[in-house]
Amino acid sequence: MKTHWLSLTFLAALIGIATPINAQTFPSDLEVVAELPQGNPPGNIAVTPDGQLIMSQHQFYGTDIKVVKILPDGAIQPFPNEAWASSPNSDGIGLNNVLGIRADSDGIVWMLDNPGTGGTGRLVGWDTRADILHRVIYLAAPVIPEDTFLNDFAVDLYNDAIYIADTAGGSNSALIVVDLETGYARRVLEGHPSMQPEDILIVIDGQTAMLGDAEARIGVNPITIDPDNEWVYYGAMSGRSLYRIRTSDLLDSILSPAQLSARVERFGDKPISDGITIDAGNNVYVTDITKNAIGVVDPNGTYRIIYQDESLSWTDGFAFGPDNHIYVTVNQLQRSPALNQGSDLSQPPYYLLRFPSLDAGVVGR
Repeated sequence: MKTHWLSLTFLAALIGIATPINAQTFPSDLEVVAELPQGNPPGNIAVTPDGQLIMSQHQFYGTDIKVVKILPDGAIQPFPNEAWASSPNSDGIGLNNVLGIRADSDGIVWMLDNPGTGGTGRLVGWDTRADILHRVIYLAAPVIPEDTFLNDFAVDLYNDAIYIADTAGGSNSALIVVDLETGYARRVLEGHPSMQPEDILIVIDGQTAMLGDAEARIGVNPITIDPDNEWVYYGAMSGRSLYRIRTSDLLDSILSPAQLSARVERFGDKPISDGITIDAGNNVYVTDITKNAIGVVDPNGTYRIIYQDESLSWTDGFAFGPDNHIYVTVNQLQRSPALNQGSDLSQPPYYLLRFPSLDAGVVGR
């Protein structure tokens, strides 16, 4: 496949990160990093410690290339290479459908690959420093059900773990705890109220998001981990509550399901949302998709909007950069065929934006 080129260029590069360009007007302090054309709809974003920008392309738009790298000069190219960014070949090299993507402090970009034929999901780790495959961890039944949708995740190198949000069918939404030392995975908190969608509609610009012929109600999706690796924060997309649980409890395989459930805390209020991240001041940033906004839940659990504009049409995934800016994708997902009864009514360009955080953060969160 040929490299795709963006129609606009970046002004310069700072430690490998493209600096903002002058394009669509957004609210003050919210800067355009990349303007993405038809065929390159963003999913989530990962930022490596040396400032590389790696982005999944959202499967709801049926993209052939699953993951791309945004270069400082404005070009994008398949990541980590064309073979791995494409559908799997007979040797298993390639990706089925990636949404969740994270970079860790060692420069490993982890890509969460949803199951293809055979029903096995994968965590694929690519070493960006050595430019080689780092590891593949397989996720199969009974850890993932038939209706699994491996969505977002958080990386915890302090405890050698990854925590995955499996949206699944809603009523069976759960977290998956992966031991990075052994590759062993456990499904936890399935059916817990904090995992399940509330009976609320996703209404954006007067239109209700649909999954097929049904009104979309989506379970656990946004997830992040605090800079001290002490708490995992999460919530249902279709939910008004932000929850948290200690990493020590998630990692304790001796706890019974009832005991683990009792350790879940309601942290605060949130809107219907797709992505979250957190800074060292315990400010949890939230994509407020029904209000075309970005908000924050403060350490007291109170939610407020910090940016709002009709151009913020479905803000999706966050990632902290090394410059204490937070990067966020904008993809008009409510207009994609998957949520709009088969019709693609999106109007590119899509965007990768950034804004200054309220407090310092950890790169890759």
